[in-house]
This record gives sequence, C-alpha cells and structure tokens, in this order.
Amino acid sequence: MDFELKILGSSSATPSFDRHHTAQLLAIGNQLNLIDCGEGTQMQLMRYKVKHQRICNIFISHLHGDHYFGLPGLLSTMHLQQRTASLNLFGPKGLAEILSLQFKYAGTQLPYKINFHEVDTTVSRKIFEDKTITVHTLPMQHRINCCGYLFKEKQKPRHLLKSKLPAFLTPPQLVRLKWGEDVLDEAGKILVRNADVTTNPKHSRSYAYCSDTKYKEDILPLIKGVDLLYHESTFLSDMTQRADYTFHSTAQQAATLALKAQVKRLLIGHFSARYKDLTPLLAEAQAVFPNTNLAVEGKTINVLE
Repeated sequence: MDFELKILGSSSATPSFDRHHTAQLLAIGNQLNLIDCGEGTQMQLMRYKVKHQRICNIFISHLHGDHYFGLPGLLSTMHLQQRTASLNLFGPKGLAEILSLQFKYAGTQLPYKINFHEVDTTVSRKIFEDKTITVHTLPMQHRINCCGYLFKEKQKPRHLLKSKLPAFLTPPQLVRLKWGEDVLDEAGKILVRNADVTTNPKHSRSYAYCSDTKYKEDILPLIKGVDLLYHESTFLSDMTQRADYTFHSTAQQAATLALKAQVKRLLIGHFSARYKDLTPLLAEAQAVFPNTNLAVEGKTINVLE
C-alpha cells in the first residue's frame, strides 16, 4: 500500500514566482489527505493531475491565510463538480464560522456534507481513526492557535508461514495467529506457538507535519523515530532573532529537532520569499541532520514499508 507525500506549496506568508503557499497531499492507499490549503492549491492539484473528488480528509493547521485561503475555492469547485461524498475537515476554532459566512453571502449550498471537527491545538489528541491509520494533533507554538498532525499506520498483521501451519487450524485460529496470539487447546495449553508459524509484520509507517512554530522540544516524545518529519524552516540561523519574534523556526533548529527526535528523514519548507536560492537553507540543515531534503513544489516522497 502506498504511503506517499506530494508537496504542493512551500512558501511562507508571501508567495514567490515559483513557490506557492503551504499545501501537501498525503496518499495512504486510496485515501487522499490534504494538509493545509494555501492560495493556489487548486491550480497545483490540477498541475499534478490530482482529482479533487478523491480527497476525503482535509487538515488545516491554523488560520493564517497562507495555510487556508485556498480552502473556500476548493470546496466551491467540489460543489461545481457535483461532489456527493462527504468530506472530513479538521481545523482550529473559527474555521467553520469563516466558511459558513463565506457560503452564506455567496448563496452557496453545498451538495455534499462537510463533517467539521474542531481541534484543540494545545494538546496532542487522536482526532481520526480508520482501519488503516490514526491521526493525532501536535501542539505548535505560533502567534495564534496552531497545531501539526501525526499520521501513523496501525500495526499490521504478521505473516503466516503456510508450510509450517498445521492442517487442523480453523479460520478464527489463523486470524489470532496473524495478530500475534498463540493457539491454545481446551485446557489452555499452547497448541501452536505463534513464533513458530509466523514472521514479523511489515513496518508501520509514520509522518509528522510540524506547521508554523517556534523551536519546541516538548514535542520530541510525540515525533520520536517517525519515518518522515516535515518542519517549517522559514529562516536561516543568522535570522534566529527574527524567527523567534515571528514565532517561526530556522533550518538549523528544524534539523536539531530532527536529530534529537531520531527521525529517519527530514523535510524543510515554508521558506521566506527573501530566499531566491534555497541551497543555503538545505546546507544549514544538512550540517546538523544529513538526511534532509527541501519540501519544494512537485517533490514526491514515498515512505517504504
């Protein structure tokens, strides 16, 4: 099953010629999750041939325009394209009110249902779960209420070794073996030992999205060991004071967090428009955490099992 991230936008508050406002698309199997929806997201979805109607969950980190101004337009386009499937929308307090006013004064009645889930940006909580993944909030420290999101695959079943399975096992017993249990006889004694007839399951993958925030070490336990970490890196370290004042991070700080969290890969993004060339930001991060890449438009990262 795919676990693939595509970058749609990588710029901070002011877009530049070749960088759009923040938006990412996380594909987990057939499920498309849109993470933030800055201005221009619709155009980027069309550019990369992503069908709007396949998006089933949208996660908004906070209510600064560069992270959600594209949302009313996207929802309206889904309306014009006669979407009927319901849509899950996660975001901070105020988002539902903004959208309601927008559609009220536009005289728009959506033909599909939006299931709005207001998130508490101050704590880490599970906000979504299906048979494949869970999603938790990650508290950020920004000028307004803001959170990131942690996507984790659930534990996968163990592999059955067909050549070693006794013929007498029933389907329910096989299911128990797949989920790590031993098969017991009527007296409660082990009849078939799980370790003898199964091998370890495939790796359960994870992605942590850290939106606009100051450097914040208290999230380390929440993101420890994730396969892929995205962390905003608005400035170079010579502007650390500016980053602190605006509640943003530097590339060096993002890399330091990745190193301390022992993540496998780091993506940096949300670049200030002052940087035409992103090479210095990448170099600064790689000096601390070598396995770092730029989260630039069109980049696709496939997280392997």
